[in-house]
Amino acid sequence: MLFSNALLGLREGFEAALVVSILIAFLVKTGDRASLKWVWTGVTAAVILSVTIGAILTYGTESLTFKAQEAVGGSLSILAVALVTGMIFWMRSTARTIASDLRGKLSDAVKLGPWAIIIVAFLSVGREGLETAVFFYAAVQSAGGGTTQPLIGFVIGIVLAVVLGYLLYRGAVRLNLTRFFRITGVFLVIVAAGVLAYGLHDLQEAAFLPGLNTLAFDLSGPIPESSWYGTLLKSIFNYSQQTTVLQAVAWVLYVGVVLTFFLWPTKTVVNKPIPVRSS
Repeated sequence: MLFSNALLGLREGFEAALVVSILIAFLVKTGDRASLKWVWTGVTAAVILSVTIGAILTYGTESLTFKAQEAVGGSLSILAVALVTGMIFWMRSTARTIASDLRGKLSDAVKLGPWAIIIVAFLSVGREGLETAVFFYAAVQSAGGGTTQPLIGFVIGIVLAVVLGYLLYRGAVRLNLTRFFRITGVFLVIVAAGVLAYGLHDLQEAAFLPGLNTLAFDLSGPIPESSWYGTLLKSIFNYSQQTTVLQAVAWVLYVGVVLTFFLWPTKTVVNKPIPVRSS
């Protein structure tokens, strides 16, 4: 799960870092450095809220019965898939205009005062944070309740995202955002499909869905999860050596439908690498 968690941390973290970079660059360029503290106030509040929700989801369900834990875990896994799917398509359509949109919102907020700036920063970063919190909980459930490996993966991804966002802000790198979000989006569809399958299995174990004993395949012999190749498949695709028919059908349908729409050609627009900081 390390790779998939790191990818999620990178994607969500980079979106947040990109937003912060754009907001800061706008204030610096317009000479309104005094408002930077309000941006950081909103960002800090969003981070605190996200971490708190992640902790509540992860540790607040430990006292529940097994079936209740499986029901909550399965439901939140499916919610996480819905959130990341929406995020993938949202960034696909807004990558070209995200900088101008944020500058417009912040420009209006500056005219209204500090609270408006705080709210813009909070909402812009908070959405990514809440998605990360829900996905972190789903990753913990998928890892069997252990928080160490998912946490390491997310931290690695978020650190890389912060570094990339800083380099982008300083002008050290120029990035074609449309291409970046397209490539990572394809990988995230595969990751989300695995989370969806795992969430459905949780709901089957909670007796919310039928077919727990109806297996599509059992590869515990040739490809056990305990083997290095089984571990690799699990970390990338959330592979399960015993997969039910419902899980297999859901995985195939999700990947087939979502990837088809995600990769479907859109109106051709010349898209140059977007510099976050301009002189």
